[in-house]
Amino acid sequence: MSIVNSLSPRAISAPESGIVEVLNYARGREGLLPLWVGEGDLPSPDFVNDAAMAALAAGETFYTYQRGIPELRQALSDYYARHFGITLPAEHFFVTGSGMQAIQIAVQAMTSPGDELVYLTPAWPNIAAALEIAGARSVGVQLAFDDGKWAIDLDRIAAAITPKTRALFINTPSNPTGWTATRQDLAAILALARKHGLWIMADEIYARYYFPGGRAPSFLDVMEADDKIMFVNSFSKNWSMTGWRVGWIVAPPETGQVLENLIQYSTSGVAQFMQKGAVAALNDGDAFVQANIDKAKLSRDILCDALIATNRVETLKPDGALYAFLKIDGVKDSRKAAIDIVDKTGVGLAPGTAFGPGGELFLRACFLRDPGQIQTAADRLCDYILKL
Repeated sequence: MSIVNSLSPRAISAPESGIVEVLNYARGREGLLPLWVGEGDLPSPDFVNDAAMAALAAGETFYTYQRGIPELRQALSDYYARHFGITLPAEHFFVTGSGMQAIQIAVQAMTSPGDELVYLTPAWPNIAAALEIAGARSVGVQLAFDDGKWAIDLDRIAAAITPKTRALFINTPSNPTGWTATRQDLAAILALARKHGLWIMADEIYARYYFPGGRAPSFLDVMEADDKIMFVNSFSKNWSMTGWRVGWIVAPPETGQVLENLIQYSTSGVAQFMQKGAVAALNDGDAFVQANIDKAKLSRDILCDALIATNRVETLKPDGALYAFLKIDGVKDSRKAAIDIVDKTGVGLAPGTAFGPGGELFLRACFLRDPGQIQTAADRLCDYILKL
């Protein structure tokens, strides 16, 4: 028996990320335009960095609150009051070591080995992987795709629910498709969850990236106080803090001790100086976030208009999130195509095979970058597409 084969079967079966595979293949190439991962081209802003460095210089390097420092939990409460129009006391908020850890903790809280969680595909691959590693089963329900537009089919979701189902995972605005639930969609999904006594894990990380204006509809708009919903979120996208690995959960206060325990036995909390940077992001970062949103909308239009004009690409401008999810005529293997595109154009795209059922023929491009870079990427991609 090899050393690897002596490890846990669940650990061995954890899949390699199809996004990271292409990234590793071409990382560091000269002239590369990296649109493959979900992050922008700006570093964290100075007001965030300065707050963290000041806390570090002040010696804030000790163990701290497992649920998050009170100042950050209050800042999250204030943020939701400003942008979601809802009063949630600080007891609803739990700070985690990234949005990914927020998902892992929610999975652990909601499911046991052998349980099922229903999610919408194509989807960011980490949710299904987190479930499988935890011993639960991920059940994908494909979004409907017609004439470049994605939509839910509530009957498909209902049909996927079994006696083993414990939760629904709903990501809106969606990574990678850009599908954005309407308030009516959310009310219908919530009614289904109530009927079957299910939890909802709501990933609303892209709620501010809603290009019709304002913010995207949220389960907060339709839920009641006793509904079983946990929201998972991250500082990564809004405030250009992908490398900080700081996120949060919004959950009923009654779950507080359970969530604190799960944080304790995974990371024992987030570094206090990093949390001080997160406080600055929330309290002082509204203008920075709006600038990111404005840039994303302009770059979305540049990229999508150019691709659609080739008459060889099936896609629409997404209402939300940060991605063009595109289907190129003649592409039957998106993994092979992603490698070929990076070799021939220097543009890094994520293969749709990484996003599960329904994504196999697509490629994902993140457009949260300088519009000039996006124009260059669009020119290169269109030249490639027209030569196929």
